[in-house]
Amino acid sequence: MRKGVSTRPPVFVTRPIPEAGLRRVRDACEVRMWEGELPPPKEVILKEVAECEGLLCLLTDPIDAEVVGAGRHLRVISQMAVGVDNIDLEAATARGIPVGHTPGVLTEATADLTFALLLAAARRIPEGIEYVRQGRWRTWEPMVLLGREVWGKTLGIVGLGRIGTAVARRARGFAMRVLYHSRSRKPDLEAELGVEYTPLDDLLAQADFVSLHCPLTPETHHLIDEEALRRMKPTAILINAARGPVVDTDALLRALREGWIEAAGLDVTDPEPLPADHPLLDLPNCIVIPHLGSATVAARERMATMAAENLLAGLRGERLPYCANPEVYEAR
Repeated sequence: MRKGVSTRPPVFVTRPIPEAGLRRVRDACEVRMWEGELPPPKEVILKEVAECEGLLCLLTDPIDAEVVGAGRHLRVISQMAVGVDNIDLEAATARGIPVGHTPGVLTEATADLTFALLLAAARRIPEGIEYVRQGRWRTWEPMVLLGREVWGKTLGIVGLGRIGTAVARRARGFAMRVLYHSRSRKPDLEAELGVEYTPLDDLLAQADFVSLHCPLTPETHHLIDEEALRRMKPTAILINAARGPVVDTDALLRALREGWIEAAGLDVTDPEPLPADHPLLDLPNCIVIPHLGSATVAARERMATMAAENLLAGLRGERLPYCANPEVYEAR
């Protein structure tokens, strides 16, 4: 990182982001950016925020009360992500610092990936690829790698927000019965999509596929624990495209090993990333990918642009267009 004298407001960007957003920030600000492949150490973040007016961060950065407090001149925090569970919103609000995020833009990309995981787990696609690569495919065989059908089955969606709703729309194309559990009922969506509000225990017991799309909160931490997994069908498949800690990793490992459920597809894990020697990665009935929900060119460019818009609005003293703590303006 290079530091120079400039009349433009100094900002710290915790890692390179798509040029569509970064260019806007560079045009208006003195940019200090961590160039490492891995997230910056916390001590680096603390040092940089002490000298900056704006912070553009990612969900891998711990923006806790200590970091917020270190930003003596900090006027805005802009995160290139929908979730902000890595940011102490209460501390930021108390300091009068608005926090931006990027909702909505990754909905369709994440819903697409959810269905990709669901189909891949149901039809054992990774196992099939490995089977061919190992030279084991010698002829058509009637009993090899039999999977589960998706058409007409029951999908249970936990969290019917934007992404959960987009997944429900895709499920209609597979003639699936869709159950959902959410913090509140969605009568309009029930009428539009034919989804059925269901208590969580009943959803787990009835669903052939359970897809998680709820935010990470104290209430949803380890929502899918041993008790929840044992309620599911032994033929059920669990998909997590929400946050890793929504699922108890140790309980999931036992469930997959011992046959409480048939398979899992994980875009997120706890811890994240999983160590390369983690036993989940050795299970043929567990698909793990590296948090790719929003990983399309279009989605990531729009996320970067929204993050830049939030950052620049905060530096101009304007209301953030996508604010995660709007109460900060009421406090003022």
